[in-house]
Amino acid sequence: MFTPLPIRGVTLRNRIAVSPMCQYSSEDGFANDWHLVHLGSRAVGGAALVFTEATAVTAEGRISSADLGIWKDEHVPNLARIAHFIASQGAVPGMQLAHAGRKASTQVPWVGTQAIAPADGGWQPVGPSPLPFRETDPAPRELAIPEIKRIVEAFAAAARRALAAGFRVLEIHAAHGYLLHEFLSPLANQRTDDYGGAFDHRIRLTLEVARAVRGSLPDRVPLFIRISAQDWAPGGWSLADSVELSRRLKPLGVDLVDCSSGGAVPWAKIETGPGYQVAFAETIRREAGVLTGAVGMITEPAQANEIIARGQADLVLLAREFLRHPYWPLHAARTLGAVPPLPPQYSRAF
Repeated sequence: MFTPLPIRGVTLRNRIAVSPMCQYSSEDGFANDWHLVHLGSRAVGGAALVFTEATAVTAEGRISSADLGIWKDEHVPNLARIAHFIASQGAVPGMQLAHAGRKASTQVPWVGTQAIAPADGGWQPVGPSPLPFRETDPAPRELAIPEIKRIVEAFAAAARRALAAGFRVLEIHAAHGYLLHEFLSPLANQRTDDYGGAFDHRIRLTLEVARAVRGSLPDRVPLFIRISAQDWAPGGWSLADSVELSRRLKPLGVDLVDCSSGGAVPWAKIETGPGYQVAFAETIRREAGVLTGAVGMITEPAQANEIIARGQADLVLLAREFLRHPYWPLHAARTLGAVPPLPPQYSRAF
């Protein structure tokens, strides 16, 4: 876990990444001091790669009105301050680019989970088909093909802004029931045109976004994609689908598949437990021949180290454990007898 990981022109100092975690603390998409301290403290804590939360490529692509955004040039300076600080601590700043699709325009989670109507300050969600996530949600407006093309362009423009802000790894969010996953999953996509129906049609948008983002980046910048490896629901997206998608993404210049799961439908039956998604990363790594990241209830240093040592994944991404313990890598290094990636200001404690 404490061996470097070179990918294109970037070398991660270890195999530990801060997974994207929504903070619901922005106004009009702007990053602020909360994001600086939240992300910066994890860089100080020894992570090799620190991802922003899902960062919206369009205003209507936000989960809530408090989401981070990168849909306009004015967002760049505040984000640049954060990227610079992360890099100054020896970590690599990463950004996850996202569009919420039919899950957009909702309350922040500590207030509730209800959709917010346009009359109350929300907006009309969009999706591949007019199918709401929950029966009580408003139906999304089905995207027309010209609108789909504009969303692809928005991802590419967001990638260029992220690069200008100093982010050195980008990740496309195609998981958890958000827009790209909605197109992938037959549970959310009932289109009959070139973006729905057959597997090759349902993956079209994700491939187009990957191609557009990769084309907006210099060769030195790694490109990741987060997918839901399976829907945990009958008739949904499967692990076999994920393997084939990963095979198609690799020649487009996607360097690592970040393997999560679920989120397409509220009635999925997810079998959780420590490391419950690691097998997805292992299977995709082996069968698609691509680097993978493992995420989900990875909490203990020995557990994380074993995932890397056994070749189940190339990177471990921690989320809630980093909320509980911002300096988890420093303690993990001491537990495993490795040299911690230690800022000199903290050396007296180690």
